[in-house]
Amino acid sequence: MLKSTRIKTEIPGPKSLALQKRREKAVSDGLGTAVPVWAAEANGALVTDVDGNTLIDFGGGIGVLNAGHNHPKVVEAVKNQADKLLHTCYYATQYEPYLELAEKLNEIVPGDFDKKSFLVNSGAEAVENAVKISRAYTGKPGVLAFENGFHGRTLLAATLTGKANPYKKSFGPLAPEVHRVPAPYPYRRPDEDWFAAFERTLGNVDVSMVGCAIVEPVQGEGGFLPWPKEDMRKLAEFCREHGIVLIVDEIQSGFGRTGKMFAIEHFGVEPDLVTTAKSLGGGMPIAGVTGRAEIMDAVHTGGIGTTYGGNPVSCVAALAVIEAFEEDGLLDRAEVLGERLISGLKEIQSSHPDFVGDARGLGAMAGLEFVKDAKTKTPDPEGTERVRHHALAEGLMLLTAGSYGNVIRALMPLVITDDQLDEGLAILGRAVGEAAS
Repeated sequence: MLKSTRIKTEIPGPKSLALQKRREKAVSDGLGTAVPVWAAEANGALVTDVDGNTLIDFGGGIGVLNAGHNHPKVVEAVKNQADKLLHTCYYATQYEPYLELAEKLNEIVPGDFDKKSFLVNSGAEAVENAVKISRAYTGKPGVLAFENGFHGRTLLAATLTGKANPYKKSFGPLAPEVHRVPAPYPYRRPDEDWFAAFERTLGNVDVSMVGCAIVEPVQGEGGFLPWPKEDMRKLAEFCREHGIVLIVDEIQSGFGRTGKMFAIEHFGVEPDLVTTAKSLGGGMPIAGVTGRAEIMDAVHTGGIGTTYGGNPVSCVAALAVIEAFEEDGLLDRAEVLGERLISGLKEIQSSHPDFVGDARGLGAMAGLEFVKDAKTKTPDPEGTERVRHHALAEGLMLLTAGSYGNVIRALMPLVITDDQLDEGLAILGRAVGEAAS
Protein backbone atom coordinates (compact mmCIF):
# COMPACT_ATOMS: atom_id res chain seq x y z
CA MET A 1 0.00 0.00 0.00
CA LEU A 2 1.43 3.36 -1.04
CA LYS A 3 1.52 5.82 1.88
CA SER A 4 2.16 9.17 0.17
CA THR A 5 0.88 10.99 -2.90
CA ARG A 6 4.52 11.59 -3.80
CA ILE A 7 5.13 7.83 -4.11
CA LYS A 8 3.89 6.39 -7.41
CA THR A 9 5.38 2.88 -7.21
CA GLU A 10 6.82 0.60 -4.60
CA ILE A 11 10.45 1.46 -3.84
CA PRO A 12 12.57 0.39 -5.60
CA GLY A 13 10.34 0.67 -8.65
CA PRO A 14 10.60 -1.30 -11.90
CA LYS A 15 12.96 1.12 -13.66
CA SER A 16 15.26 1.23 -10.65
CA LEU A 17 15.27 -2.56 -10.49
CA ALA A 18 16.12 -2.80 -14.19
CA LEU A 19 19.04 -0.40 -13.74
CA GLN A 20 20.19 -2.39 -10.72
CA LYS A 21 20.42 -5.53 -12.83
CA ARG A 22 22.60 -3.67 -15.36
CA ARG A 23 24.75 -2.36 -12.53
CA GLU A 24 25.39 -5.89 -11.23
CA LYS A 25 27.13 -6.70 -14.52
CA ALA A 26 29.01 -3.43 -14.94
CA VAL A 27 29.99 -1.97 -11.56
CA SER A 28 32.32 -3.42 -8.93
CA ASP A 29 30.55 -5.22 -6.10
CA GLY A 30 32.93 -3.43 -3.72
CA LEU A 31 30.95 -0.21 -4.16
CA GLY A 32 28.14 -0.14 -1.64
CA THR A 33 24.74 1.52 -2.07
CA ALA A 34 22.72 3.00 0.79
CA VAL A 35 19.39 3.60 -0.98
CA PRO A 36 18.12 1.22 -3.70
CA VAL A 37 16.73 3.87 -6.03
CA TRP A 38 18.10 5.67 -9.08
CA ALA A 39 17.82 9.46 -9.20
CA ALA A 40 16.58 11.22 -12.32
CA GLU A 41 16.52 14.81 -11.08
CA ALA A 42 16.60 16.82 -7.88
CA ASN A 43 15.85 20.28 -6.54
CA GLY A 44 16.21 21.78 -3.10
CA ALA A 45 15.62 18.95 -0.64
CA LEU A 46 13.69 16.67 -3.01
CA VAL A 47 14.93 13.88 -5.30
CA THR A 48 12.81 12.33 -8.04
CA ASP A 49 13.77 8.82 -9.08
CA VAL A 50 13.48 7.16 -12.49
CA ASP A 51 10.12 5.68 -11.48
CA GLY A 52 8.59 9.09 -10.74
CA ASN A 53 8.75 8.84 -6.94
CA THR A 54 9.65 12.10 -5.20
CA LEU A 55 11.62 11.54 -2.01
CA ILE A 56 12.62 13.85 0.83
CA ASP A 57 16.39 13.82 1.10
CA PHE A 58 17.75 13.62 4.65
CA GLY A 59 21.17 12.52 3.33
CA GLY A 60 22.14 15.47 1.16
CA GLY A 61 24.63 13.49 -0.91
CA ILE A 62 26.34 12.67 2.43
CA GLY A 63 26.65 16.28 3.44
CA VAL A 64 27.50 17.71 0.01
CA LEU A 65 24.29 19.63 -0.60
CA ASN A 66 23.91 22.02 2.32
CA ALA A 67 22.93 24.71 -0.20
CA GLY A 68 20.45 22.29 -1.80
CA HIS A 69 20.24 20.22 -4.94
CA ASN A 70 20.81 22.32 -8.06
CA HIS A 71 21.03 25.66 -6.30
CA PRO A 72 20.32 28.29 -9.01
CA LYS A 73 23.49 30.27 -8.25
CA VAL A 74 25.64 27.14 -8.55
CA VAL A 75 23.97 25.96 -11.75
CA GLU A 76 24.33 29.38 -13.39
CA ALA A 77 27.99 29.69 -12.39
CA VAL A 78 28.79 26.22 -13.75
CA LYS A 79 27.05 26.88 -17.06
CA ASN A 80 28.80 30.21 -17.56
CA GLN A 81 32.24 28.83 -16.73
CA ALA A 82 31.77 25.76 -18.94
CA ASP A 83 31.44 28.07 -21.94
CA LYS A 84 34.78 29.71 -21.13
CA LEU A 85 37.28 27.23 -19.71
CA LEU A 86 36.96 23.63 -18.51
CA HIS A 87 40.53 22.73 -17.59
CA THR A 88 44.19 23.66 -17.91
CA CYS A 89 45.69 22.16 -14.72
CA TYR A 90 46.57 25.03 -12.40
CA TYR A 91 50.22 23.96 -12.45
CA ALA A 92 50.34 24.25 -16.24
CA THR A 93 48.31 27.45 -16.71
CA GLN A 94 46.80 29.52 -13.92
CA TYR A 95 43.27 30.94 -13.94
CA GLU A 96 41.46 33.49 -11.81
CA PRO A 97 38.67 31.34 -10.22
CA TYR A 98 41.31 29.35 -8.32
CA LEU A 99 42.81 32.54 -6.92
CA GLU A 100 39.39 33.99 -6.06
CA LEU A 101 38.38 30.86 -4.16
CA ALA A 102 41.68 30.71 -2.28
CA GLU A 103 41.24 34.34 -1.26
CA LYS A 104 37.67 33.67 -0.12
CA LEU A 105 38.63 30.61 1.92
CA ASN A 106 41.45 32.56 3.56
CA GLU A 107 38.86 35.17 4.51
CA ILE A 108 36.16 32.90 5.96
CA VAL A 109 38.14 30.09 7.62
CA PRO A 110 38.50 30.87 11.35
CA GLY A 111 41.76 32.30 12.65
CA ASP A 112 43.08 35.80 13.23
CA PHE A 113 46.30 35.37 11.27
CA ASP A 114 47.54 35.31 7.68
CA LYS A 115 46.32 32.26 5.78
CA LYS A 116 46.92 30.51 2.49
CA SER A 117 45.03 27.76 0.67
CA PHE A 118 45.65 24.78 -1.60
CA LEU A 119 42.83 23.22 -3.65
CA VAL A 120 42.37 19.53 -4.43
CA ASN A 121 39.63 17.17 -5.58
CA SER A 122 38.24 15.34 -2.55
CA GLY A 123 38.14 15.29 1.21
CA ALA A 124 40.56 12.39 1.46
CA GLU A 125 43.05 14.25 -0.72
CA ALA A 126 42.70 17.35 1.45
CA VAL A 127 43.38 15.27 4.56
CA GLU A 128 46.45 13.60 3.09
CA ASN A 129 47.88 16.94 2.00
CA ALA A 130 47.19 18.52 5.38
CA VAL A 131 49.27 15.79 7.01
CA LYS A 132 52.04 16.18 4.42
CA ILE A 133 52.12 19.94 4.96
CA SER A 134 52.24 19.48 8.74
CA ARG A 135 55.12 17.04 8.46
CA ALA A 136 57.04 19.43 6.22
CA TYR A 137 56.52 22.24 8.72
CA THR A 138 57.39 20.35 11.91
CA GLY A 139 59.80 17.73 10.60
CA LYS A 140 57.89 15.22 12.73
CA PRO A 141 56.10 12.19 11.20
CA GLY A 142 53.65 11.23 13.96
CA VAL A 143 49.91 11.84 13.66
CA LEU A 144 47.28 11.67 16.40
CA ALA A 145 43.95 10.34 15.13
CA PHE A 146 40.87 9.84 17.27
CA GLU A 147 38.51 6.99 17.97
CA ASN A 148 35.32 7.16 15.88
CA GLY A 149 36.98 9.56 13.43
CA PHE A 150 36.53 9.36 9.67
CA HIS A 151 38.91 11.07 7.27
CA GLY A 152 38.57 9.24 3.95
CA ARG A 153 39.33 6.03 2.09
CA THR A 154 42.78 6.51 0.52
CA LEU A 155 45.72 4.83 2.26
CA LEU A 156 46.69 7.46 4.83
CA ALA A 157 43.12 8.74 5.21
CA ALA A 158 41.84 5.20 5.83
CA THR A 159 44.58 4.70 8.40
CA LEU A 160 43.45 7.86 10.18
CA THR A 161 39.86 6.60 10.12
CA GLY A 162 38.83 4.68 13.21
CA LYS A 163 36.29 2.15 11.94
CA ALA A 164 37.88 -0.98 10.45
CA ASN A 165 34.93 -2.51 8.60
CA PRO A 166 34.38 -1.55 5.82
CA TYR A 167 37.05 1.14 5.54
CA LYS A 168 40.20 -0.85 6.36
CA LYS A 169 39.19 -4.48 6.11
CA SER A 170 41.49 -6.43 3.71
CA PHE A 171 43.48 -3.32 2.69
CA GLY A 172 46.55 -3.62 4.92
CA PRO A 173 49.28 -2.89 5.60
CA LEU A 174 48.24 0.64 6.39
CA ALA A 175 50.32 3.79 6.81
CA PRO A 176 52.83 4.03 9.69
CA GLU A 177 53.23 6.69 12.38
CA VAL A 178 49.48 7.04 13.09
CA HIS A 179 48.57 6.84 16.79
CA ARG A 180 44.96 6.11 17.74
CA VAL A 181 43.86 8.03 20.82
CA PRO A 182 40.54 8.24 22.74
CA ALA A 183 37.74 10.60 21.79
CA PRO A 184 34.88 11.73 24.03
CA TYR A 185 31.61 9.78 23.76
CA PRO A 186 29.30 11.34 26.38
CA TYR A 187 26.39 8.96 25.74
CA ARG A 188 28.41 5.77 26.17
CA ARG A 189 31.00 7.08 28.64
CA PRO A 190 29.23 9.88 30.53
CA ASP A 191 31.55 9.82 33.54
CA GLU A 192 34.86 9.52 31.71
CA ASP A 193 37.57 12.11 32.20
CA TRP A 194 38.48 12.27 28.52
CA PHE A 195 41.71 14.22 28.91
CA ALA A 196 42.99 11.78 31.54
CA ALA A 197 42.30 8.88 29.16
CA PHE A 198 43.99 10.81 26.35
CA GLU A 199 47.13 11.46 28.42
CA ARG A 200 47.21 7.85 29.59
CA THR A 201 47.22 6.60 25.98
CA LEU A 202 50.01 9.00 25.12
CA GLY A 203 52.22 7.16 27.57
CA ASN A 204 52.82 4.77 24.67
CA VAL A 205 53.63 7.53 22.16
CA ASP A 206 56.78 9.60 21.65
CA VAL A 207 54.98 12.93 21.69
CA SER A 208 58.19 14.76 20.72
CA MET A 209 57.86 13.13 17.27
CA VAL A 210 54.18 13.95 16.73
CA GLY A 211 53.74 16.58 14.02
CA CYS A 212 49.95 16.93 13.90
CA ALA A 213 46.60 15.92 15.33
CA ILE A 214 43.49 15.68 13.17
CA VAL A 215 40.01 16.01 14.64
CA GLU A 216 36.39 16.50 13.54
CA PRO A 217 34.51 18.99 15.77
CA VAL A 218 31.47 16.79 15.19
CA GLN A 219 32.47 13.24 14.33
CA GLY A 220 30.40 12.37 11.27
CA GLU A 221 30.72 8.74 10.22
CA GLY A 222 31.56 7.96 13.84
CA GLY A 223 27.99 8.71 14.87
CA PHE A 224 27.34 12.47 14.80
CA LEU A 225 29.22 12.99 18.02
CA PRO A 226 29.88 16.65 18.91
CA TRP A 227 33.02 17.17 20.95
CA PRO A 228 32.41 18.72 24.38
CA LYS A 229 33.68 22.29 24.16
CA GLU A 230 36.00 22.05 27.15
CA ASP A 231 37.62 18.89 25.76
CA MET A 232 38.25 20.53 22.41
CA ARG A 233 39.89 23.47 24.17
CA LYS A 234 42.08 21.11 26.20
CA LEU A 235 43.16 19.40 22.98
CA ALA A 236 44.04 22.73 21.36
CA GLU A 237 46.05 23.77 24.42
CA PHE A 238 47.89 20.43 24.44
CA CYS A 239 48.81 20.87 20.77
CA ARG A 240 50.12 24.39 21.38
CA GLU A 241 52.24 23.24 24.32
CA HIS A 242 53.85 20.44 22.30
CA GLY A 243 54.26 22.22 18.95
CA ILE A 244 51.70 19.94 17.27
CA VAL A 245 49.80 21.27 14.25
CA LEU A 246 46.04 21.08 14.95
CA ILE A 247 44.18 20.03 11.80
CA VAL A 248 40.42 20.47 12.03
CA ASP A 249 38.51 18.31 9.55
CA GLU A 250 35.44 20.33 8.50
CA ILE A 251 34.66 18.18 5.48
CA GLN A 252 31.26 17.06 6.77
CA SER A 253 30.67 19.56 9.59
CA GLY A 254 31.51 22.69 7.60
CA PHE A 255 29.62 25.11 5.40
CA GLY A 256 26.76 25.94 7.67
CA ARG A 257 25.90 22.45 8.80
CA THR A 258 25.98 23.33 12.49
CA GLY A 259 24.64 26.89 12.26
CA LYS A 260 28.12 28.39 11.91
CA MET A 261 30.06 28.41 8.67
CA PHE A 262 32.53 26.05 10.37
CA ALA A 263 31.70 23.89 13.37
CA ILE A 264 34.95 24.82 15.14
CA GLU A 265 33.52 28.34 15.56
CA HIS A 266 31.32 26.95 18.35
CA PHE A 267 34.39 26.00 20.38
CA GLY A 268 36.47 29.16 20.64
CA VAL A 269 39.45 27.37 19.07
CA GLU A 270 41.61 28.61 16.19
CA PRO A 271 42.90 25.63 14.20
CA ASP A 272 46.23 25.71 12.42
CA LEU A 273 44.87 23.98 9.31
CA VAL A 274 41.31 23.32 8.14
CA THR A 275 40.25 20.77 5.54
CA THR A 276 37.12 21.45 3.49
CA ALA A 277 35.23 19.51 0.82
CA LYS A 278 31.67 18.15 0.40
CA SER A 279 29.34 21.19 0.59
CA LEU A 280 32.14 23.50 -0.51
CA GLY A 281 31.32 22.67 -4.14
CA GLY A 282 27.53 22.39 -3.95
CA GLY A 283 27.70 19.13 -5.89
CA MET A 284 30.91 19.72 -7.84
CA PRO A 285 34.10 17.89 -6.77
CA ILE A 286 36.44 20.22 -4.92
CA ALA A 287 38.28 20.32 -1.60
CA GLY A 288 40.91 22.39 0.08
CA VAL A 289 43.45 22.91 2.84
CA THR A 290 43.49 26.36 4.42
CA GLY A 291 45.61 27.52 7.30
CA ARG A 292 48.47 29.50 8.76
CA ALA A 293 50.55 30.95 5.97
CA GLU A 294 53.86 29.90 7.52
CA ILE A 295 52.67 26.29 7.73
CA MET A 296 51.20 26.25 4.22
CA ASP A 297 54.46 27.69 2.85
CA ALA A 298 56.67 25.10 4.57
CA VAL A 299 56.48 22.70 1.62
CA HIS A 300 59.16 23.02 -1.06
CA THR A 301 57.91 24.37 -4.41
CA GLY A 302 56.32 21.55 -6.37
CA GLY A 303 55.91 19.36 -3.29
CA ILE A 304 52.11 19.54 -3.45
CA GLY A 305 50.04 19.50 -6.59
CA THR A 306 47.23 17.79 -8.50
CA THR A 307 46.05 17.58 -12.09
CA TYR A 308 42.38 18.35 -11.52
CA GLY A 309 42.40 20.04 -8.11
CA GLY A 310 40.79 23.47 -8.15
CA ASN A 311 39.24 22.88 -11.56
CA PRO A 312 37.78 26.19 -12.82
CA VAL A 313 34.23 24.86 -13.04
CA SER A 314 34.40 23.52 -9.50
CA CYS A 315 35.95 26.78 -8.26
CA VAL A 316 33.10 28.93 -9.56
CA ALA A 317 30.61 26.45 -8.07
CA ALA A 318 32.29 26.86 -4.68
CA LEU A 319 32.28 30.65 -4.99
CA ALA A 320 28.55 30.47 -5.79
CA VAL A 321 27.94 28.34 -2.69
CA ILE A 322 29.71 30.90 -0.51
CA GLU A 323 27.71 33.66 -2.18
CA ALA A 324 24.50 31.77 -1.43
CA PHE A 325 25.42 31.59 2.25
CA GLU A 326 26.24 35.28 2.32
CA GLU A 327 23.20 36.52 0.36
CA ASP A 328 20.44 33.96 0.99
CA GLY A 329 20.56 33.78 4.78
CA LEU A 330 21.52 30.12 4.87
CA LEU A 331 23.36 30.38 8.18
CA ASP A 332 20.28 31.86 9.86
CA ARG A 333 18.21 29.12 8.26
CA ALA A 334 20.65 26.49 9.52
CA GLU A 335 20.30 27.77 13.08
CA VAL A 336 16.49 27.67 12.95
CA LEU A 337 16.53 24.31 11.20
CA GLY A 338 18.86 22.88 13.83
CA GLU A 339 16.53 23.89 16.66
CA ARG A 340 13.50 22.35 14.95
CA LEU A 341 15.42 19.22 13.97
CA ILE A 342 16.86 18.44 17.38
CA SER A 343 13.52 19.18 19.03
CA GLY A 344 11.85 16.72 16.64
CA LEU A 345 14.44 14.04 17.27
CA LYS A 346 14.10 14.48 21.04
CA GLU A 347 10.34 13.96 20.69
CA ILE A 348 10.95 10.71 18.79
CA GLN A 349 13.35 9.60 21.51
CA SER A 350 10.86 10.37 24.26
CA SER A 351 8.25 8.22 22.49
CA HIS A 352 10.60 5.23 22.21
CA PRO A 353 13.09 5.49 25.11
CA ASP A 354 13.96 1.78 25.07
CA PHE A 355 14.90 1.88 21.37
CA VAL A 356 16.30 5.39 20.88
CA GLY A 357 19.21 5.61 23.27
CA ASP A 358 20.34 9.10 22.37
CA ALA A 359 19.22 12.08 20.29
CA ARG A 360 22.12 14.47 19.80
CA GLY A 361 23.71 16.97 17.50
CA LEU A 362 25.06 20.42 16.91
CA GLY A 363 22.81 22.65 14.85
CA ALA A 364 21.44 20.83 11.81
CA MET A 365 24.00 18.04 12.16
CA ALA A 366 22.03 15.66 14.35
CA GLY A 367 21.22 12.00 14.73
CA LEU A 368 19.53 9.19 16.65
CA GLU A 369 21.42 6.28 18.21
CA PHE A 370 19.44 3.03 18.44
CA VAL A 371 19.96 0.40 21.12
CA LYS A 372 18.48 -2.97 22.03
CA ASP A 373 18.24 -2.03 25.69
CA ALA A 374 18.33 1.42 27.24
CA LYS A 375 20.23 0.23 30.31
CA THR A 376 22.96 -1.81 28.65
CA LYS A 377 23.11 0.51 25.59
CA THR A 378 23.74 -2.53 23.37
CA PRO A 379 23.91 -1.19 19.78
CA ASP A 380 21.04 -2.20 17.47
CA PRO A 381 22.26 -1.98 13.86
CA GLU A 382 19.49 -4.33 12.67
CA GLY A 383 16.83 -2.09 14.17
CA THR A 384 18.51 0.92 12.58
CA GLU A 385 18.23 -0.73 9.16
CA ARG A 386 14.53 -1.41 9.82
CA VAL A 387 14.04 2.29 10.49
CA ARG A 388 15.67 3.17 7.20
CA HIS A 389 13.61 0.57 5.31
CA HIS A 390 10.27 1.76 6.71
CA ALA A 391 11.14 5.41 6.07
CA LEU A 392 12.10 4.76 2.46
CA ALA A 393 8.75 3.07 1.84
CA GLU A 394 7.11 6.41 2.70
CA GLY A 395 9.53 8.48 0.64
CA LEU A 396 12.21 9.55 3.12
CA MET A 397 15.84 8.83 2.30
CA LEU A 398 18.01 8.20 5.36
CA LEU A 399 21.67 7.32 5.88
CA THR A 400 23.25 5.47 8.76
CA ALA A 401 26.47 6.20 10.63
CA GLY A 402 28.28 5.22 13.81
CA SER A 403 31.05 2.85 14.74
CA TYR A 404 28.36 0.25 15.45
CA GLY A 405 26.16 1.10 12.44
CA ASN A 406 23.34 2.11 14.78
CA VAL A 407 22.92 5.84 14.14
CA ILE A 408 20.50 7.55 11.75
CA ARG A 409 21.97 10.89 10.72
CA ALA A 410 20.20 13.99 9.44
CA LEU A 411 21.96 15.88 6.65
CA MET A 412 19.02 17.41 4.81
CA PRO A 413 19.80 20.44 2.62
CA LEU A 414 19.49 23.65 4.60
CA VAL A 415 16.99 24.94 2.02
CA ILE A 416 14.43 22.32 3.04
CA THR A 417 11.03 23.92 3.63
CA ASP A 418 9.28 23.76 6.99
CA ASP A 419 6.57 21.56 5.49
CA GLN A 420 9.14 19.15 4.03
CA LEU A 421 11.01 19.00 7.33
CA ASP A 422 7.82 18.34 9.29
CA GLU A 423 6.78 15.63 6.85
CA GLY A 424 10.23 14.03 7.01
CA LEU A 425 10.24 14.02 10.81
CA ALA A 426 6.73 12.57 10.86
CA ILE A 427 7.80 9.76 8.54
CA LEU A 428 10.90 9.16 10.66
CA GLY A 429 8.78 8.99 13.80
CA ARG A 430 6.47 6.41 12.22
CA ALA A 431 9.45 4.43 10.93
CA VAL A 432 10.99 4.32 14.41
CA GLY A 433 7.67 3.14 15.81
CA GLU A 434 7.35 0.36 13.25
CA ALA A 435 10.98 -0.73 13.73
CA ALA A 436 10.58 -0.81 17.51
CA SER A 437 7.45 -2.97 17.47
